[in-house]
Amino acid sequence: MNFDLTEEQRRIRDTLTAFAEREIKPFAAKWDKEETFPRHVIEKLGELGFLGVAFPEKWGGGGADTLSQVLIVEGLSRYDASIGLTCAAHMSLSTGHIAAFAADEHRDRYVPDMLAAKKLGAWCLTEPSSGSDAAAMKTRAVRVGDNYQINGSKMFITNGSVADVYVVMAVTDPDKGRDGVSAFIVDRGTSGLSNGRKIEKLGLHASDTAEVIFENVIVPARNIVGDLGAGYRQTLKVLDGGRIGIAGFAAGMARGAFEEARAYALERSQFKKRIAEFQAIQWMFADMATRIEASWVLICRAAALRDAGRPFAREAAMAKLFASETAMWATTKGVQIHGGYGYVTDFPAERYMRDAKLSEIGEGTSEVQRMIIAKSLLRDGYLPA
Repeated sequence: MNFDLTEEQRRIRDTLTAFAEREIKPFAAKWDKEETFPRHVIEKLGELGFLGVAFPEKWGGGGADTLSQVLIVEGLSRYDASIGLTCAAHMSLSTGHIAAFAADEHRDRYVPDMLAAKKLGAWCLTEPSSGSDAAAMKTRAVRVGDNYQINGSKMFITNGSVADVYVVMAVTDPDKGRDGVSAFIVDRGTSGLSNGRKIEKLGLHASDTAEVIFENVIVPARNIVGDLGAGYRQTLKVLDGGRIGIAGFAAGMARGAFEEARAYALERSQFKKRIAEFQAIQWMFADMATRIEASWVLICRAAALRDAGRPFAREAAMAKLFASETAMWATTKGVQIHGGYGYVTDFPAERYMRDAKLSEIGEGTSEVQRMIIAKSLLRDGYLPA
């Protein structure tokens, strides 16, 4: 089994690193403090082809594999998790949903502009009263002639107030339960589409998170993504793929926290010794690196299964679970290594810790991941590949 990156993957990683060092790292603290959404950076990423790296060339993508896309999310999150999350949601969820399930008419219309960041996407699943239990959603879409009228609201939507294209899950047949949920494409500017209150968050301040409201929103019936009633099944598949990306998002934060803590420990002195020379600090680094490396192996495994066309839901859940809990653990250790400086905004350690918490919640909490893993194990057993 070869764990080395391919030449193309190394090129993607190195090119992105150079971009992030120049365009993101010097400004991340300012964006976080001012809660600024740096759209111009997302647009540059689109212009350079980073957002389409794993999409087909016919839409302007790079035709690369899943791991290449994860390298983008991981590499961005290493410097600014807000940008990493913005791009993960845009690529894996909204653009990914359209590319995987929409009619050719909509793929050709939307995907090229989304890969180039001429249009940003938002994926509207979570509601004020339903999160992981997606089947409990209350947003309704009612057939009116050749159109559907959508009413309801979505909560905690990444890119919710800055998106140009929304993929919206809504109930089209309440009597059919999960088989009565459909996905719709809704363009910004459609009458009745608006945003609610600004959502203030613990971390990820430079990532746009908003409530999206639908009041008698009329969309053509042809804007249904795939088949009527297939929205919930599509959602599960989109989330499976998205969790690999969120695992990369988490691993990027963990690596960023490790690198900042290492630099600090090699410079900071205590009792006439660099704190990196103390065994207690060294063991923290050893544990941080081991968990980060294990996270990456799980990510590579899930990505390889996906690209091979094999079942990967359990492995994606494992990668997301372990990487997200590693991110929270490693960023906390990063703060501890910094001591008092880890608790103030002079250093990025506290930002990494605040940002990392979302990785244990978004796209399925750690508890939901454990449910997915356990259900698979009890149904299929466990046979290591």
